Amino acid sequence: MRTEDVLAAIATGLWRWDNTAGIVTVDAEAARLLGLPAEATALSEAAARSRFHPVDWNEVNGTVNLAVAEDTLAEARLRIVDETGRVLRTVRSRSKPVISPHGYILVGTLQEVAEPQPGDAVHTPITGDWRRSREAFLLDAGRALAEARSTEEVLRVAASLSMPGFEPDGLAVFGITGDWLTVIGHHGHNPGQDSLMAEFPMSTETEYPAAEVARTGRAIYLPTPATYRERYPRFWPAVAPLNRQSWAFVPLVDAGVTIGAWMAAFAYPVSFSPDERSVLTTVARMLAQALARAGVADNERELSLGLQRSMLPMLGPRIPGMTVAARYVPTGGGLQVGGDWYDVIALPGSTAQENGKGGGRVALVIGDVQGHDVRAAGMMGQLRIALRAYAAEGHPPDAVLSRASRFLYGLTDTYDQRDSDEPPTPRFATCLYIEVDPATGTLDVARAGHPDPTVRTTDGTVLMRPAEGGLPLGIHPDTDYPTTRLVLQPGETLMMCTDGLIETGGHDLDTGWERIRETLERHTGDNLEILADALVQAAHGPPEHHHTGPFSDRREDDIAVLLMSRAGEPVRAGATRHIALAIAQAQPERVSAARSQLRQLLHDWADSEQVDSAALMVSEMATNVLIHTDGDATLTADVTGEPGSRRLRVEVSDDSDELPHKRRPGEMASSGRGLLLMEMLADMWGVDPRGSGKSIWFELYESRGGSKDRSAGSGEPGDDAEGPSSDLLSDFLADLAPDELLEPDGPQADGAQGNGTRNDSAQGDGARNDSPRSDSPGDGTRSGDRPGDIPPGTESGSAHASPSGAGPGAGPGPAPGSGSGSDSDSGG
Repeated sequence: MRTEDVLAAIATGLWRWDNTAGIVTVDAEAARLLGLPAEATALSEAAARSRFHPVDWNEVNGTVNLAVAEDTLAEARLRIVDETGRVLRTVRSRSKPVISPHGYILVGTLQEVAEPQPGDAVHTPITGDWRRSREAFLLDAGRALAEARSTEEVLRVAASLSMPGFEPDGLAVFGITGDWLTVIGHHGHNPGQDSLMAEFPMSTETEYPAAEVARTGRAIYLPTPATYRERYPRFWPAVAPLNRQSWAFVPLVDAGVTIGAWMAAFAYPVSFSPDERSVLTTVARMLAQALARAGVADNERELSLGLQRSMLPMLGPRIPGMTVAARYVPTGGGLQVGGDWYDVIALPGSTAQENGKGGGRVALVIGDVQGHDVRAAGMMGQLRIALRAYAAEGHPPDAVLSRASRFLYGLTDTYDQRDSDEPPTPRFATCLYIEVDPATGTLDVARAGHPDPTVRTTDGTVLMRPAEGGLPLGIHPDTDYPTTRLVLQPGETLMMCTDGLIETGGHDLDTGWERIRETLERHTGDNLEILADALVQAAHGPPEHHHTGPFSDRREDDIAVLLMSRAGEPVRAGATRHIALAIAQAQPERVSAARSQLRQLLHDWADSEQVDSAALMVSEMATNVLIHTDGDATLTADVTGEPGSRRLRVEVSDDSDELPHKRRPGEMASSGRGLLLMEMLADMWGVDPRGSGKSIWFELYESRGGSKDRSAGSGEPGDDAEGPSSDLLSDFLADLAPDELLEPDGPQADGAQGNGTRNDSAQGDGARNDSPRSDSPGDGTRSGDRPGDIPPGTESGSAHASPSGAGPGAGPGPAPGSGSGSDSDSGG
C-alpha cells in the first residue's frame, strides 16, 4: 500500500508551501480538506490563504515565523471556510520549515480533528478563553514593561509576570558583555543554595543553555529533566537540587542584535506547545526592548548625575564655629541635569580670633542658571568657576557679582550657533552670595534676582531677611549689586535655597514660602542634615515617591538648599526677637516688606487683632517718613518677655527734625489722623527727638490683647475727648491706608526694586504724620512746646498711654523707657 493511500485513509493530507515562490502545493486529501476538488493541485499563496479563517491565518503565520526562528515544528489548529466565510471543518497542521538561502519551504500535514459543528456556541481551543487570556496577559506585560524606567524596575516586572496556564518558578536574565555571559538579575534562586551562580560570569562558548542561546540566537526548550541531563551533563549536578521539571531559554533580541538570554524554569512538566513558545518569545522580545531602553536611561542618568556631582562642591573642611549642610535634587525629567548649584568658598585672609576660636572668612553661594538641560549645566559649571576665581581674588560681594554678571553676559553658545542661523538665546542666572565671618556671625549679603535668605531664630521664629538686590546675572554687563549686612546670632540657622524648593508642587512664592516656613518651625535640635532632608521632602513628598507614584509629577524644577548654623550659647528662648529694616525714598515697596517682616516676627502672638494693628501702624509711620521728609526711614522692632506677657516695641526713625503733632481733622479731611490712630491702637507711643532727627515709637503688650477696648469715645475715664466718635471710626479706617499699603504681604520680587521711580500710590490719604502748622488752633500739644512738657532729667520727647491702658484687665505697667524719651532707643 502506498503512503498516500495510508494518509488518505486516516484523513491526512500533505502540503508544501514555498515561501520564496509564493506557491502552495497540496495532494488530493489536502485539497479535499481545504474545500477544493479532491485532486492534487498548486495554489497561489493568496488562494490558499482564502481557505483559512482570517484570525487563524494570522495565528499560523506567527507560529511559522517562530518555528523558522527556533528551527522547530510549527503546529496550529486552523478553521477551513468556504467562499461565503462559513466554517467547514477544523484541521490540525504540523509542518517543518526547511531553510534556504532565499527563504524557507514549509513541508507538513493537514489532518481533520473532531471539533464542535459550525454554529455551536463552544469555541475551538485556538480561539477560546486561553487565547483571550493570553492576549490580555501580553497587553498587561507590555504596558508594565513600557513603564519601567530602570533595569531594576524591568527585572521587578519580569519577576511578577503571571502567564496564563503556566507560571515559572524561577526566572533569570542574562546579559552579554563582550564574550562573557553575566547574570543581570534573577528570581526564585537562593544564591546560598544555587552553586550555578558561582559559575558566572562565564564564556559564551561554554556548553550551558543560556550561553548557547547567546551564541546562536536560537531558543532552547528543555521539557524534562532527562533532556537537560542529556544535553548539558556538566551543569546538571548544580541544577538538580532546585527540583525544576522544565526549562525555557529564550534569546533577548533588540534591533536584530542578541543582547542576552531569558530563562524561565517550571516546577511542573511543560510541553512547550507552539502557543506556549509564542507567549515566551513575545515576552522575551518585550523584555529585551525594555532592558535596552532602561540601559540607555541608566547610562544617561549615571552620566548626568556624575556631571552634577563633579560640578557641585564638597562642603570642604569644617568651618570653626559653624555647621553647614546642603542638598541638590535634579528635576525629574530629561537627563536630570540643570543649572542649580551651591558652593562654599574659603576666602583669602582671616578675621582676628579670640581664644583661638572662629576661623577665616568663607563665602556661601547658591544660584540657578535658566534651564534644565545640558547647556544650563555647562553654563552653571563655568559660572561657578568664575565666581570662585573672583572670590579668591579677595573682592567684596558686590564686586564678585558684578564681575560674574559681566562674565555670563559675554558667554556665547556654540551649540546654538552651529545648529541655527539665528543668534544664540541669552540665558541669565540668579545668585545669592553671602560673605561670612565665623568669629562674629556677620553676614555681608549680595543678591542678584535670587530669593532672600531666611533665618530661623533660637525660639523657632522664621524670618525672611530682605536684602538689597540687583538684576539677575547676565542681563546687563554693568550692574550694581548693593550689599546688606546681617548678623547671625549664636544658635540661629541661615537657609539659602533656589526657587525650586519654594515653587515645586504648583505653589507660588507666597504659599510655597508658608510650606517651607512651617517645616523650619517644626525642626528641633541641631542636626542640619535632618532639616535638609525635611525641606526636600516637604517639596517632593516622601522619598519612596521620588521616582514613581503620585508625587512624581511634582518634580518640576531643580532644588538646591544650603543651611548654616552658628554654634555658641544661644540667647534664652523667648527672651528677645529683633528685626531692622531700612526703607529708602526710592523703594516705597519695602513698606510692604516691613509689614511682612513684622507679621513673621509676631507669628505666635496671642491676639491676631494686635498683629493687624501693629502692621497698620508700621505702614503709617514708614509711609509718612517717605512722604513728609527727604530722607530714608529706619525701622526696628523688638519682642521681649515670655509668651503670653510679651512686649512689642517698634521704632521708625528719620533724619528730619520736624516733630509731628496731634490734630483734630474734620470728617472730610484727607490727613491729620496719624497720631489719633497711634493713640487708639497702641498701648504706649511717643516721639523722641534725637541729636539729628527723631524717632516715633509704639508698644503693644500681649497680655492686654484679649481685653483691650479699641472703641473710641467709650465713655470710660481717660478717654480722649478729641478722639473721633465711634461712628466715624469705620469711615476713617476705611480711608486710612494708602493704596500702596493694600499690597499683599509676602516675599518681594526683584523686578520692582531699584528702579528709581517713586510709587505715588504709596502716599497716604488718611493718617498723615504732619509737621506742626500755625494755622491749626486746638491741635493738641506738640512734644517740647513748653518747658513743663519735659520732665526734669529727661531728653526732649514724649510718651503717651492709650486710653485703654488704665482700663479693666490691663496688663503690667509700661515697660522701661516707655514713660519718656530717655529709654526710647531700646529697640534701636
